[in-house]
Amino acid sequence: MRVFQIQDDWGLVNLRLSERNKPQPGPDQVLIQMRMAALNARDLIVPERGYGRATGELPLIPVSDGVGQVVATGPDVTRVTAGDRVCPTYFQNWTGGEPSPAAFASALGGPLDGVMADYVCLSEEGMVKVPAYLTDAEAATLPCAALTAWSAIVTHGQTRAGDRVLIQGTGGVALFALAFAKMHGAHVTVISSSDDKLDRVTAMGADATINYATTSDWARASRDITAARGGYDLIVELGGAQTLPLSLRAIRPGGTIAMIGVLSGLTVEASLGPIVARQVRLQGVTVGHRQGFEAMLAAMEQHKLRPVIGTIFDFEDLHAALQHQCDSGHFGKTLIRF
Repeated sequence: MRVFQIQDDWGLVNLRLSERNKPQPGPDQVLIQMRMAALNARDLIVPERGYGRATGELPLIPVSDGVGQVVATGPDVTRVTAGDRVCPTYFQNWTGGEPSPAAFASALGGPLDGVMADYVCLSEEGMVKVPAYLTDAEAATLPCAALTAWSAIVTHGQTRAGDRVLIQGTGGVALFALAFAKMHGAHVTVISSSDDKLDRVTAMGADATINYATTSDWARASRDITAARGGYDLIVELGGAQTLPLSLRAIRPGGTIAMIGVLSGLTVEASLGPIVARQVRLQGVTVGHRQGFEAMLAAMEQHKLRPVIGTIFDFEDLHAALQHQCDSGHFGKTLIRF
């Protein structure tokens, strides 16, 4: 079968189209024929061994997100049957409850082999059935970006109708966060450096927008939006070093900053005083568990929510897809068709 794998040494130049034997399912395992995959920011980091030892060992099949059809099951499998359409879960060993080292060590696409293969063989516990209303392209986007947004907005943010939510950027997680926050009745502000993208998120339901390229102090600019509450109830923090100090100024007393991204850097210079004095909750978010995935799918099916699809590439064009993912101008999820 075809695979893309990082081999011989780390680096994108060593991500190559190759062949492996088709796996066979053992007890409690499921064989999935992949149909579509979706890219995330981490898929640019993994080939460069950007997570150190936690990235995994070579050869490594990259990419965590995708959808496929069950074509065979091993003995004792009860959760799925042949013919079911499923998404592998990002964390194969995290079905619910609190995270653990074992759960965090079970991410697909590094350290475990990912989905850039014609067939993948996984535990029946590491997958969810996909609602019929979603296309393959839409379903493929869900395991990482969508669940991360759901965890931020619902699981940790506990967003309610009337809450004020601020979302940084218009990437994959941000667009899902906008959709989920509006689903729960929140007033949503989106910040971006692109007026065109701000127009697009306004059409998707954003209540307020700020261009941080022209209004660098967006914390001050947002005061009128949150005057009645003294700040945002929830900020989906995707920027990192440069944006966290502004988030600390924009969050309300007792509010939550869902820390997801570090696009502007890992090292932060910020006053810790506001966190303590205003009882701010700084919550790290790393995707989520299978139970959260299933709850998200139930909500999506109820509201018939559809992910935003960007450009679709063929399997052999993975390098071109990754280059497209680097492009700050893209909007919507980048897909790989098998």
